[in-house]
Amino acid sequence: MKMMHFHLNLPGAARSAAMEILHHIDGRRSRSGSTLSTSSRTSDTAEGDVGHTDDIPILVISGTENWEIDTSSRSDRRGSVNWEKMPEMDRSSSPSKEALNEEKKELKVMAREGRWSNSLSQRASAYSHVVKNIRCRSVTPDAEVYKSIASKLFGECSISTHPLPEFMEGCPIPHYCLNADGITSVKKILICIGNQFPDITYCPVLPSIVALLLHYCENEADCFEHVCRIIGSNDSKTHYIDQTFLVYEASCMTFGDLVSKHCQTVHRLLVNTSPSILKVYSKWATWMFGELPFEYAIRVLDVFLVEGQKVLYRVGLALLKHYRYYVASREAEIADVQKDIQNFMNNIGEHVTIDRLFEKAFRIRLFSRKEIQLLQQANINALTQKGITVRQRRQSVHIAVDIMNFSSDTVTAQEMRMVWSWIPERFALFQPVLLFSTMENGYSLQRFYACCEDHAPTVLLLKTIEGEVCGAFLPSDWKERRKMEGAGSNFFGTGECFVFSLRPEMERFVWVLVKNPHLTKPESLMSSSRSPSPASYLSVPGSEAYGQSPSFLSLKNFQLSSKSASMFMSGSNDAIIIGGGGGQALYIDGDLNKGRTEHCDTFDNRPLCKENFQIQHLEVWGIQGSTLI
Repeated sequence: MKMMHFHLNLPGAARSAAMEILHHIDGRRSRSGSTLSTSSRTSDTAEGDVGHTDDIPILVISGTENWEIDTSSRSDRRGSVNWEKMPEMDRSSSPSKEALNEEKKELKVMAREGRWSNSLSQRASAYSHVVKNIRCRSVTPDAEVYKSIASKLFGECSISTHPLPEFMEGCPIPHYCLNADGITSVKKILICIGNQFPDITYCPVLPSIVALLLHYCENEADCFEHVCRIIGSNDSKTHYIDQTFLVYEASCMTFGDLVSKHCQTVHRLLVNTSPSILKVYSKWATWMFGELPFEYAIRVLDVFLVEGQKVLYRVGLALLKHYRYYVASREAEIADVQKDIQNFMNNIGEHVTIDRLFEKAFRIRLFSRKEIQLLQQANINALTQKGITVRQRRQSVHIAVDIMNFSSDTVTAQEMRMVWSWIPERFALFQPVLLFSTMENGYSLQRFYACCEDHAPTVLLLKTIEGEVCGAFLPSDWKERRKMEGAGSNFFGTGECFVFSLRPEMERFVWVLVKNPHLTKPESLMSSSRSPSPASYLSVPGSEAYGQSPSFLSLKNFQLSSKSASMFMSGSNDAIIIGGGGGQALYIDGDLNKGRTEHCDTFDNRPLCKENFQIQHLEVWGIQGSTLI
């Protein structure tokens, strides 16, 4: 049961009286789960107040009960912050008007370099400037609305009782440098947000964002207005906050896809040490807004307000890269990887400075904002197919490989789990289904096509007579090869295609542009009036009609300087080829008997096994529900 602590800062005789009253209350409440305890830590005080070091009465109330708001407490910034905990900074200077009127590109530089870090008033003014320039709905609640709501909800009496919003389920409120009055203010603001935005059903980062902003807002009403503008943003290019479980879980999957592409070693570590990789990624946003200490979280908020959620993907990837360094020598000792990551985030100051963290984050070359939006929409579609709705409350979502019942002549269940962790998250939600096996269907390329056509994506696995195992993830339907007949190039597919080896070494090789996006310039999809909406042609199991292409990393979205960088799949009556340019990652002959593997430009891979090999077993696995109708 979740417990909430409230400190009563009272002078002398009043403190003694309060202790007697609360002990009496405790006796009556003991049956309902509420208890009285004391704390010997220094009480939270406003700047200039004198702190008490003797025991402070604490009323502990179970999270299932209502909680109390003292409406007589001070609601301005000065009375909400424990200034002794705040990092040392200049509280007098203010940024020049010219500095705050810079274009967004310049504001990004200022936020990334931490130019507001050493001045309270500079950061407060910068936040006000940035937030007021967020494009949001025409009717967005402001400070005056907050005053009206607060008056109606909490009344004029000194004590009112209200439950916390439902979207806070399982979402703690970080204290940072706030005192007891500050935490009360955060709760009041969240209650008013719940009142004004009833469609918010799940938002684990919102309590942290409110708490951080309160340090730099003039009062509760000012903080409420800031948060409402962030929630109400309708800027098509800058997304800020996920407000339903469906969208939040899709963002977790998108982050998992990015980790799988940009941080392969740490992804492998997480798969090996966690029974549910998606459960690990489900906490990614709260690493930054919830687990990081104040000095780090506030710098993340700086860039988040200017750049939106995409910057959180960068910082999250950088955090995992540094976490990998942290556990490099003790991987075998990790008992609970989620708690280990949480401990790393809580104590990150021992491992890396915020400037070094940002340096690594902004060296990561992500795909364009539009590409990430397309991937996010694809993940939303996949979750919707799994039965998750916009009004869905929080629930568990797992990678769908049934280890106990999985059977293959080519790979072990654990190896298949690793392969399934590599494929895009939206497909990993569904069970693997065997489509073709040389053991059952024979060594025939025509039978291979007959069994695999009308299925996309697929995973090809092969085992050589020497026991080596390798394969490929193939995002496109083999039927597309027919459209390439007579064309200048008979290769097709998308940038989600990759090749891998499992034995004797486990390694994956993704599209060369994933690691080197600077080699191409994405076209502006937003400018094309002929482009269909993202939801209409994304690759989601069972959702696309024959002839449509997956849009995420689709070649039509990129201007490539060389065709050799996009030779994903090719099929004829004589052979199948995966990867090209300077060599072929996989070549398999028409008898499905012999093959060859070489370095190729498309994946920049090493040979996946012995260069010339003979096939012992070959299997193709599809995604449950991916049959095209």
